[in-house]
Amino acid sequence: MHRISARPFPSRLRSLVLLSVAPALLLLAAGAAHAQFSAPPTTPVHDASALRPPAGARVAIVEFEDMECPDCAHANPLLKEAAAKYNIPWVRHDFPLSFHVWSMQAAVNARWFDTKSKKLGDEYRDAVFANQPSIVDLMGLRRFTENFAQSHGIAMPFAIDPQGKLLAEVKADYALGQRIGIEHTPTIWVVTANSKGAPFIEVVDRTKLFQIIDQALADTRSAPTAKTAHR
Repeated sequence: MHRISARPFPSRLRSLVLLSVAPALLLLAAGAAHAQFSAPPTTPVHDASALRPPAGARVAIVEFEDMECPDCAHANPLLKEAAAKYNIPWVRHDFPLSFHVWSMQAAVNARWFDTKSKKLGDEYRDAVFANQPSIVDLMGLRRFTENFAQSHGIAMPFAIDPQGKLLAEVKADYALGQRIGIEHTPTIWVVTANSKGAPFIEVVDRTKLFQIIDQALADTRSAPTAKTAHR
């Protein structure tokens, strides 16, 4: 193996070399920064088993969300509107990010309200997103949650998950997201059953959400309705 000897440059020549390569280095640095901080155009899906509609549905929205994520809060009204407009399921999965101080507890709280009714659990999620800027820490989340429960005539226990079952459900959702390959929140797909087109499409540009759903419905129009799985 030949090695290039590292002889010192004369000072004048060294200055000229540095001046000539500096613009190129700046361009490389800018490109690296862009690659580091920009979200990927689509999520690299490693396990697509969860990217399908519930039994009996042709098309659905599947979302992985973090309740402390500002962009999730921004997306929430649009997803709610789309699910209502097209009368399609909206499957919401928990993906609380480790650097958010109260998102994990919020997800557990939502699961507790789910035990009262799924509608109530989703109302809690929507309310958290709508009031997210005012919830700054775990104590603020506790006050907000107690007020929400009181406004719905529900008394909250001192410990809502004493055996950790709800926490385990949240962690199972997070593990599912990791298996799929999720890298950011919110991650949103429009998923289909027996489609002539793509079985799932990630919604990267949310201004195209309705367009994607329209296409998914068209691609599944002649498809037979999926049979409900026997338990």
